[in-house]
Amino acid sequence: MRIIDAHNHPDWHGHDLQKFLANMARYNIEKTWLFSWECPIGEYDPEYNHVSLIDPRGYPIPFSRCLAYKQQAPDKFVLGYAPDPRRPDAIDQLQAAMEIHGVRVYAELKLRMMYDNPDALRVFRFCGEKGLPVVVHIDYEFDTGRRYPRPNWWYGGGIEAFERAVRACPETIFVGHAPGFWAHISGDDQYDKVPYPTGPIVPGGKVIEMFRTYPNLYADLSAGSAYTALTRDRAFTRDFLLEFQDRLLYGRDYFDNRMQELLNSLELPEEALAKIYAGNALRLVPDETGTR
Repeated sequence: MRIIDAHNHPDWHGHDLQKFLANMARYNIEKTWLFSWECPIGEYDPEYNHVSLIDPRGYPIPFSRCLAYKQQAPDKFVLGYAPDPRRPDAIDQLQAAMEIHGVRVYAELKLRMMYDNPDALRVFRFCGEKGLPVVVHIDYEFDTGRRYPRPNWWYGGGIEAFERAVRACPETIFVGHAPGFWAHISGDDQYDKVPYPTGPIVPGGKVIEMFRTYPNLYADLSAGSAYTALTRDRAFTRDFLLEFQDRLLYGRDYFDNRMQELLNSLELPEEALAKIYAGNALRLVPDETGTR
């Protein structure tokens, strides 16, 4: 069965290119969607210095590192790039990266801005016109106990701002990700109390409602946020994966194998598993040969 990791980063958590490729081989991952995170200084926790090779300009994950990986192992990576929508040249830079380097995904958007602001919507609509999926990171405000450089690290403005963007750009494919998205799988209103809610799933989760309302909403199963959400209630998880099997993408945002282990333990039909592991990713971003 083909496996595509639809969410990862270069020089991330101690992995250079060679370690990255060895890790992919170990877990039978055929290809990885590789994302930048071009976030201004002051909008990310300095703790990321421990897990990422910070660019001299201050970007946690500059596009140049994604490009270096792609140039050295072109068959293994799909390029993602998300210039800050607040930059006046954002669309120009994105279009140039598409034309020159073959960028296929707008990702990862992880900024201290409302995702439905006019600058963001303009970029999202451009992505819809060009067929680029948009991967967003959402985090709520939690007190870090510090005043500087920031008392908190929120991104996106919450699920309501994200929903407004999804509704305003029906031709654009959005891929939800991160704690502020996955906390809404349950209707228990814990999303702004703790970053990684646990316990039984309560009906009424906003993510479920949005999936049923907006056909342009997808999600990737990456990071601790998705794993925590999908291990809260296995019976619920199996039903969730089956209902939305056409709009979920396997991903990691790290280098472990726990999501594969979880998916393989749920006794899903092979057809559904194949969609989640690679089919949906290939539908959004076909192989350069056109294979789906």
